[in-house]
Amino acid sequence: MKKSNESDYILNLFSRYLILLLVSINGLFIFYYVFTPLTIYPISFIFSLFFDTYLVGNTLIMKSVSIEFIKACIAGSAYYLLLILILSTPKIEVKKRISMIFIAFLSLLVVNLIRISLLILIFLNGYDFFDITHKFFWYFMSTVFVVVIWFAEVKYFKIKEIPVYSDLKYLYEKIRK
Repeated sequence: MKKSNESDYILNLFSRYLILLLVSINGLFIFYYVFTPLTIYPISFIFSLFFDTYLVGNTLIMKSVSIEFIKACIAGSAYYLLLILILSTPKIEVKKRISMIFIAFLSLLVVNLIRISLLILIFLNGYDFFDITHKFFWYFMSTVFVVVIWFAEVKYFKIKEIPVYSDLKYLYEKIRK
């Protein structure tokens, strides 16, 4: 690799990991700030089509039931994990990386809206399997959603590098020289 390409790679690497570090400051505040309204308002709108629905802060009230949206409902850490996977993968052009972030976040938002809607319907109908369904989504499906979105992006965008590993391999090879 030429000297300018090497310095470009190092600058790119430093920038990508610095962004990840800065985004993580203050408990992933940015994800909750952006995605809380993007999650709560569509859910409130959808259910207002069928029920008298009131939104008070982060609490949805309908059919004499209060449903509070806590941080875990918003899935801020899942958005962060997708961002980690995208930013820790080297050799992706900036435009492509931005597209990947947008598509990954939009995909996760849509899946999360569907997940929350299904859980609310199960809860409102008083099904006994609400708790087990909620735990299944929480412990298992949330990881599956992120993995599926990531692998779909790898395939669609033809990503050949491996997150973190490819950067470490590059640095190791440079140190060995």
